[in-house]
Amino acid sequence: MSHVSEPETDEELGYDHEEYMLEPVPKMARRKTIGIAAIWVGFGFVVTGLIVGGELAGQGGAPGMSMGEAVTTIGIGELVLFALTILLSIPAMKTGFNLALLSKVSYGAKGFILPMVFMALLTLGWFASILGMIGEIWGVLLGNPTGVTVVDPTIFGRGEIDPVSLEVVLSCVAFGALFTWTAYRGISAIEKVALPIAPLLLIVAAYAGIGMVSENGGWGAIVDEASTRSGLPMGTGITIVVGAWIAGAVMGADIMRFAKDNKAVVIGAAAAFILTNPILNVVGYVGSIATDDSNFVNWMYTKGIFLTILGVVVWTTSLWTTENSELYSNSLYTGPVLRGFNMKIKRSTLVLIVGVVGTILGSLGFYQLFFNDFITILGAAFVPLVAPIIADYFLLRRGAFTPDSYNTQPAIRWNGVVSFIIGGGAGLLIEYVWPLPNDFSSSLAALAIAFVVHIILHLLFGNRVTETLELDAKN
Repeated sequence: MSHVSEPETDEELGYDHEEYMLEPVPKMARRKTIGIAAIWVGFGFVVTGLIVGGELAGQGGAPGMSMGEAVTTIGIGELVLFALTILLSIPAMKTGFNLALLSKVSYGAKGFILPMVFMALLTLGWFASILGMIGEIWGVLLGNPTGVTVVDPTIFGRGEIDPVSLEVVLSCVAFGALFTWTAYRGISAIEKVALPIAPLLLIVAAYAGIGMVSENGGWGAIVDEASTRSGLPMGTGITIVVGAWIAGAVMGADIMRFAKDNKAVVIGAAAAFILTNPILNVVGYVGSIATDDSNFVNWMYTKGIFLTILGVVVWTTSLWTTENSELYSNSLYTGPVLRGFNMKIKRSTLVLIVGVVGTILGSLGFYQLFFNDFITILGAAFVPLVAPIIADYFLLRRGAFTPDSYNTQPAIRWNGVVSFIIGGGAGLLIEYVWPLPNDFSSSLAALAIAFVVHIILHLLFGNRVTETLELDAKN
């Protein structure tokens, strides 16, 4: 019985051809570097960057670290994300493959379903979480004039969390609908949203950081207070930094497949992980030291109606690009997976479905109740997903990444599947059961383990089995 996917295109299946869900992006459809960079500036501007800075500062009395340790931790974590994005994006750019097509080469025509199901769940969770963050910001601005509480966290034993008001829910519904509509339109609409917003995001973040410092005794006072923070190991801090953004680094393949060359890949990755996200980490850290609140929008609330509205609007528009990317990539994961079960659903339809589900979750407190556990598990367990692809492309099987190789794979490439399972399982064990010396990052350890296991399996079982399976599949 043949296990090879039939070579069909989006157009033949009735998909919107521009998005190339089931086939490579051709050279003629590649985007300008400035557009790719703008998407990544907006993509990197996420509230999690501030939250990470707050966690490194020990916000709310939790263990923290000094400013020097925090800067080092941020630098290492962001460089890991930068490198990981480039390592995964270069194969995507060279081949035009999205993450699903790359995964087919390393996991097999059916095996790729395993990592894609995880990525679909992760992007859904991120969409719901970020939407909840936006709803919470608007809830502070609007207040609760209706007096209606929709979700009471005390029911779940989380009395420290503010209730989710009707105003928060309505804000989530409104913006969920807006984000879903632009993601429905595709990569060109995402680019049009990102281009005018990107410069404003950086200006406002820098302004808020400087303002919080000047209002709280100046830089010297901030440094003195930061020197009293301790108790958070650097390994844990790196895991927090990487875990908060690993899904974005992995999703980079779906954006970078539209890049024209290596330069565009490096510039795009740098826009997020050398520029935007580190700035947010530092602003979140400094804001937490100065005011015990990493979210600079809350500081802007105290500066009059103009800055209040500016803060809320900039915050919302900055996350617009991120939410678009979450839905856009989710459709590129769920579409091929469903196609693997002979279900033909258009990419645009999938965006609408996932947008509705994510909006419901975001409106009902997913962010408030589950976000912290979500990003910790994410960083510890799912980083190994990319190890087989990176190992195959750069070390073991680069010749396998041909223009139609996604259509000529065996059902399951066990090397990829097993290495991902072992790496992910090891990451969870290291995070929750057997921490490494000096609290070494569980996410980086999991990635290294999956990478080494994949190479060992290749050396043990090699191409002979692979070539035989491919030959049998073609017959």
